[in-house]
Amino acid sequence: MGILPLPIIDIGGLRSPDALAQIQVAEQLRKACEQRGFFYITGHGMDPALMEQALIASQRFFKLPMADKLAVDKKLSRCNRGYEPLRAQTLEHGAPPDLKESFYLGAELAASDSRVQASRFNTGPNQWPSGLRGFRRTMLDYYRAAYELGVCLVRGLALSLQLPANHFDGYLQDATATLRLLHYPPQPANPQPGEKGCGEHTDFGGLTLLLQDQTGGLQVWDKSSRSWTDAPPLPSALIVNIGDLFARWTNDRYVSTLHRVINTSGTERHSIPFFFTGNPLHRVECLPTCLNEGEQPRYPALTVEQHQMACYQRTYG
Repeated sequence: MGILPLPIIDIGGLRSPDALAQIQVAEQLRKACEQRGFFYITGHGMDPALMEQALIASQRFFKLPMADKLAVDKKLSRCNRGYEPLRAQTLEHGAPPDLKESFYLGAELAASDSRVQASRFNTGPNQWPSGLRGFRRTMLDYYRAAYELGVCLVRGLALSLQLPANHFDGYLQDATATLRLLHYPPQPANPQPGEKGCGEHTDFGGLTLLLQDQTGGLQVWDKSSRSWTDAPPLPSALIVNIGDLFARWTNDRYVSTLHRVINTSGTERHSIPFFFTGNPLHRVECLPTCLNEGEQPRYPALTVEQHQMACYQRTYG
């Protein structure tokens, strides 16, 4: 069997007052989530100018001197915010560390916020580099736009699972999310065995919205052909993929698919994934529409926060 291309879904109908238009999009989401777990979205409503500004701002950050980047090192943050150097993370078990550097940010919360005071995982003040005019504003604008889009998609996923659109509202209340800026240098001419920009992995959370530049390098595992397929950038489109949390929630009906990055372009690659995580205290247990008669849940119930902490422990030790 040949490699199936990633679906392209116009999600504009999710914002329509017409229930039929919403259901038509939801049905496409269902098929994509069951078959591939990865798909492109168009009609998402995100401003193309903002998408371009976010990529440019990210490029400017990674061009800073190392001393400036290390001034906002993630090690200085109690909530995983800030800069992470090359080879700091190993996503593929048994492979060398990933050949990428990154910058993490989230919702702009003060240290006095009750969620910060309660030490919610991955929740707290951002760190911001000095000397990058407009960087903070651009990133927070992009974060808000991606967050709104994430909420829209989660409600679409509810419809796709034959649930009311508001079924996940508890999960969406005070939802956490992480925006990660990524910079991949070119793949070395003589890499270590198994060395990649980003080792094969599945994402931790509910869903991921990916903005990538024109370089390419993302590859998605095709289960039917047991091979890797490229997921190149498409103009104005974003890539969405289901994470481990939603796979667990749906009893693996919706698949969290392996993917990796190998930057053989000979030039630098930049991408910006937005990881929609959800309400840390929300309880996740198998959805009633994802159990056939006589079938049992594959996973015990747990909170979003418990799931995230276990996933981080696996890749950061």
